[in-house]
Amino acid sequence: MANRTDPTAKNIHGTNPQNLVEKILRAKIYQNTYWKGECFGLTAETLVDKAMELNHVGGTFGGNRKPVPFMCLVMKMLQIQPEKDIVVEFIKNEDYKYVRVLGAFYLRLTGTDVDIYRYLEPLYNDYRKLRLRSADGKFTLSHVDEFIDELLTKDYSCDIALPRIKKRWTLESLSQLEPRRSALEDDFEEEEEKDEEEQLTTGLDDEHDKDYYHGHSPSRERDRDRRRDRDSYRHRDRDYERERDYDRDYDRDRDYDRDRGRGRDRDRDRERERHRLREDKDYGRDRDRDRDRERDSRRDRGRRRSRSRSQDRKERDDERRKRHTRSSVSPTADEPKKKKEKKEKKEDGTDHPDPEIAEANRIRASLGLKPLK
Repeated sequence: MANRTDPTAKNIHGTNPQNLVEKILRAKIYQNTYWKGECFGLTAETLVDKAMELNHVGGTFGGNRKPVPFMCLVMKMLQIQPEKDIVVEFIKNEDYKYVRVLGAFYLRLTGTDVDIYRYLEPLYNDYRKLRLRSADGKFTLSHVDEFIDELLTKDYSCDIALPRIKKRWTLESLSQLEPRRSALEDDFEEEEEKDEEEQLTTGLDDEHDKDYYHGHSPSRERDRDRRRDRDSYRHRDRDYERERDYDRDYDRDRDYDRDRGRGRDRDRDRERERHRLREDKDYGRDRDRDRDRERDSRRDRGRRRSRSRSQDRKERDDERRKRHTRSSVSPTADEPKKKKEKKEKKEDGTDHPDPEIAEANRIRASLGLKPLK
């Protein structure tokens, strides 16, 4: 709920104002402790107090790209969308330079082309120092006019892509902007007026009339200087635009070369993947062939083992058959032994018909005496 845009806010450049900040940076701002602790519940009136506490500008810094408080306040302004008069008062504030820079940055994101040039170009005369926090977390020295020039001439500032604006000479040709007037022009006019007064006091009226008729009057010179300054400003703006277009073309060529190199790397990776798949397929074939060979060898070993078992069984059966045959053919070999045992048994008297005598004979046989009859 705290990260939603104000329901009364209007779309900027056809989208939600918070979408002017990239999604990744927007998520980092929402997770920042300064945003959760200091920016919660801020309004257009209480935002000024937080802006007065700023002591540096920048986008993100550190390895995890932590946003600075300046960027959190810019996000809060996009969320609550203050009135244009409040933003203009931010820009016109001469006591707090970071409040002025905050308002200028917000106007660059949300304002029209005419308002951007009208309110930001006068800040070229502000030469106060600014502390700028770079991406590595270190502080560098900058100035207000340098920051304003970056907003008007660059595509990126504080890790945010700035919306496109029209060229100044285009707006001048459409009569939407007056030609830019230098802040030093008033000083030049004062010097010219002093020169005219000196000429009048020294009695050089004849020379003045002569210069007037020959096209060298101070008023004509002043008009000519104004036209010359205007042309120089136009030429400088055109030089800025030409350099900007050149930088954009260079960046486009560099992006094209980088994309081309990436495409070449993708083709190389694809060829490596194809070669690896081919090797895996060949390895699979060799593995299947080895598996079939091992299965055949196991089958052969099983066959040899079963053949040896059957041969051993056959030998045992033959041996058993031979013993049986031998026992059936010569049964008389054990008869004398059995007769002898029977005779010895009868001589002991243990087979007497009378059980008592047979028992006595067994006792006597154990004592080594002769049996009873």
